[in-house]
Amino acid sequence: QVQLVESGGGLVQAGGSLRLSCAASGRTFSSYAMAWFRRAPGKEREFVAFISGRGGDTYNADAVKGRFTISRDNAKNTVFLQMNSLKPEDPAVYYCTGRTDDQQWHIDPRDYDNWGQGTQVTVSA
Repeated sequence: QVQLVESGGGLVQAGGSLRLSCAASGRTFSSYAMAWFRRAPGKEREFVAFISGRGGDTYNADAVKGRFTISRDNAKNTVFLQMNSLKPEDPAVYYCTGRTDDQQWHIDPRDYDNWGQGTQVTVSA
């Protein structure tokens, strides 16, 4: 099992930026594909971004393409989500998650077996 702890959430003005971090522990981090999801009040958990175990393959949801970037530092067991040009529709609790890397993209939350506690992102007008 991998333990995941998110940080970096907060309040930002529309158009601003935030960088989320997710620290992982418990096993070989590079063998774990990672992803970010988000859940806004009253909505289902929504896929945001995916990155393969070695970081060579990424995939973003259409809603965040061109604005959000997922990356990872395997030496530090950490995955990041750089969020730029934040919009009023971006506020949510953002969750980090991971699974064994099987060389495929995974955008369904049911495909993941480890989750962090989430970090709140709030965007003001």
